[in-house]
Amino acid sequence: QVQLVESGGGLVQPGGSLRLSCAASGSIFRINAMGWYRQAPGEQRELVARITSGGSTTYADTVKGRFTISRDNAKNTVYLQMNSLKPEDTAAYYCNADVTQWRNGQFDPKAYWGQGTQVTVSS
Repeated sequence: QVQLVESGGGLVQPGGSLRLSCAASGSIFRINAMGWYRQAPGEQRELVARITSGGSTTYADTVKGRFTISRDNAKNTVYLQMNSLKPEDTAAYYCNADVTQWRNGQFDPKAYWGQGTQVTVSS
């Protein structure tokens, strides 16, 4: 199995910064894309940012210029640096990883999710 463990959420004032981390562990052959999603109460889960194994990135329009996604392939870890935070960024943030395992003599790709970390932006 594969586990994704997130950290770094919390309460911050508008205009402040937070850095989220997500470390993957377990029986991993390869991690392809990794990303961050968020879900506010009563809303659908939405993509925040995504990064491929080669470093190509995608951002939601609402966070472009404020958030930066990065990854350390040696540590199987993805980060989300969030600057100039706004109250509308308040949500539970979830890490996602497309992981390929080697099982029973064949490759087994699957998407995994973290348990979520709460980010609250409020004065």
